Parts: sequence; C-alpha cells; structure tokens
Amino acid sequence: MTRHPATAPITQDVVTIRRDLPASGKTNIIGLTRDALADILRAAGTPDKQVKMRVGQIWQWIYHWGVRDFSEMSNLAKDYRALLADRFDIALPEVVTRQISADGTRKYLLRIAGGHEVETVYIPEESRGTLCVSSQVGCTLTCSFCHTGTQKLVRNLTAAEIVGQVMLARDDLGEWPEPGAPKNETRLISNVVLMGMGEPLYNFDNVRDAMKIVMDGEGLTLSRRRITLSTSGVVPEIARAAEEIGCLLAVSFHATTDEVRDRLVPINKRWNIEALLNALRDYPRLSNSERITFEYVMLKGVNDSDEDAKRLVKLIRGIPAKINLIPFNEWPGSPYERSDWERIEAFADIIYKAGYASPIRTPRGEDIMAACGQLKSATERLRKSRAEIEAETSR
Repeated sequence: MTRHPATAPITQDVVTIRRDLPASGKTNIIGLTRDALADILRAAGTPDKQVKMRVGQIWQWIYHWGVRDFSEMSNLAKDYRALLADRFDIALPEVVTRQISADGTRKYLLRIAGGHEVETVYIPEESRGTLCVSSQVGCTLTCSFCHTGTQKLVRNLTAAEIVGQVMLARDDLGEWPEPGAPKNETRLISNVVLMGMGEPLYNFDNVRDAMKIVMDGEGLTLSRRRITLSTSGVVPEIARAAEEIGCLLAVSFHATTDEVRDRLVPINKRWNIEALLNALRDYPRLSNSERITFEYVMLKGVNDSDEDAKRLVKLIRGIPAKINLIPFNEWPGSPYERSDWERIEAFADIIYKAGYASPIRTPRGEDIMAACGQLKSATERLRKSRAEIEAETSR
C-alpha cells in the first residue's frame, strides 16, 4: 500500500527529504471538511445518494490509512478511482529538511505553495508525543522575546497545510496502521499543540477546519482534549474558538502589568490584561474544558520577581488554570536572558503554594533551534544578518 514517498533512513542529524509539490491544477482533497468534500464529489458527478458513502470511504483511506494514491482505494470501483485521479490531488507540503536533536526532538522545515517555508516540531516524551504545528508563515505579533516574531507575516496557512504537518510527521514516524495488523493503541503523536509559527486565531477558519479533520473519529482521531491552541490574546475570537473548535486553550501571558506586557506582547496594547482575563473566564464553560494554561516565559530581571508571581496569582483568581513556566530559549540577537534557575523555582513555589500547578517546562531541542520561541524558517534566518535581527528586536 502506497501511503507516501519513502523517507530516507536517519543517518545524520540533518536529513534532507524532497517531495515535489504538484502543479497539476487539480483540486487538493487534503484539508477539505466533510461537507466541502461532499460538494466537490457531487460536482464531479457522484450521484447524490452515494455522496455520503464516498466521502466516508475516501476520508478513511486518506486520514486513517494514510493512502496517497486513488488507485489503491480498493473498495471504490476502478472507473470511479480513475475519475478521482483525473479531477483531484492528495497533496502535502514538501519536507525540505529534518533535524534531530540529541534529546530526540525532531524539527521539520516544510516548503509550501509559493516557495514559502514553515517549521513543525515533534517532541517525544515518556508518556506521550507532542507535535507543535504552525498556522502562519511568519507572524504579525512581533513579541519581543520570540524569534518567530522577528519574521514578518507572509500569509496564512491553508487547512491543507496545517493538516499536512500532522500527516507528514506520521509519515516520518511510521505511525499509519498496517492493514491486517493487530490494532495498536499506542500513539507516537498523542497531542497536537498550535504553538508553532503564527497566531492561530488570526487564521481562524483554516485552523478550525484543520482541527475538525484532526479530531474526526474516522481519521486522525485525536480528541479535542489532546489539542491545545495557544493564543497571544485575540480577545474577539476566544469565545468563538470555544464554540467552534472546543479544544484546550493556552494563553501567552508572560507579564503581570500592562506596561511590561505591552513591551513583551504588543497585542496587549489592543486588548489589555483586563480585557483578556474577562474573555478567558468564560472559556472553560463554553468549551467544556477543565482549565486554561497560562504560558509564562521567564526573563531575567523583566518579569520574574516575587511580586510578579504574587500579582499573577491574584490576576487569575477564579479561573481554572495551570501556569506553565518556560525558561527563556535564547536565539541569536535576542535582547533577553533566561532567569536563573533558583529564581524560576522560587517563582514556581509562590504559584504552587497559592494552589495552582506550576510546572517548569524542560527546554527541548535547543541544539536545533526547535525550542519554544525559537522557530523561524531557515531561509529567512539566512537572509538576515545578526545586526539586522538585533535592530528589529530593539525597536
């Protein structure tokens, strides 16, 4: 069964893999919702009474079995398979490079339509595997501690390009089921986090459609409690995300005063801490989520004092929450330093004693620039000198 082009064996830390993006002009089926797929099948001549069945069959071949060739969809008639191949494509982004960290983290550089590039990161852990997915090429938010924020927004990713990141990672990890093999409930990709390049809520429709596919019970089958969307605080879209996606929510908080957050997360100038927290208070009820995760990057001498910790606890009072403390991951030209470990632990202790979980995130993939806040496409890095990066982050 042909699921995908063969992946070269891992023989070095950086592996280059090439897949040609089709230029056929055909409609790509990847990323279409069930309703959208039904519409194009109907337009291609599929009888109305067969459309629902055909959608289910094609859906399972692509998203459950990982098949990329219509000719192998054996429960479809040969002439119908030929029609599909003539009208449609099953096209994913191109994997340009795969880097593997000493700790097992994998970073994929992906090329999408237009020659643009984004990055996706797989983080293996003892009890789970998390895939960090990008939603935009670049970012509009210019958060001053984030490497991705130094790369200007190019465009939103399509639903196909978002779902494609999950599918390509499954290719590389060999995670598609084998027909006839005993069912294996172990998932190498057990969690998806929308924490890569871009602000997911500024690409709402494509993110929503992609996550519907990821959560679909007859395909990739990740439950909504296994998906976390991270936002910097696009307040008007938070309630909509609860109602239309319903996954877990993480908020890039990072400061306890508007003065500091304005500098670290400039979107705060539009929707300040009070407005953000008011929107967050309803999210667990609207989405039936247990709690919200507050992400807090630890920056030496900027936001890591005992007073900051006490203010943080006071601000989030009444919101079911946990606080993820993220040691700052440095990048070339970054204007900040990581807080000392003793300071991070003291900060965590104050939060813990106030009754909130306060795990300190272990930096992963730093040696391949795959850690939180470090993602930036390789070509964009090469185009800019260190001086240019420093100039951008100091504005």
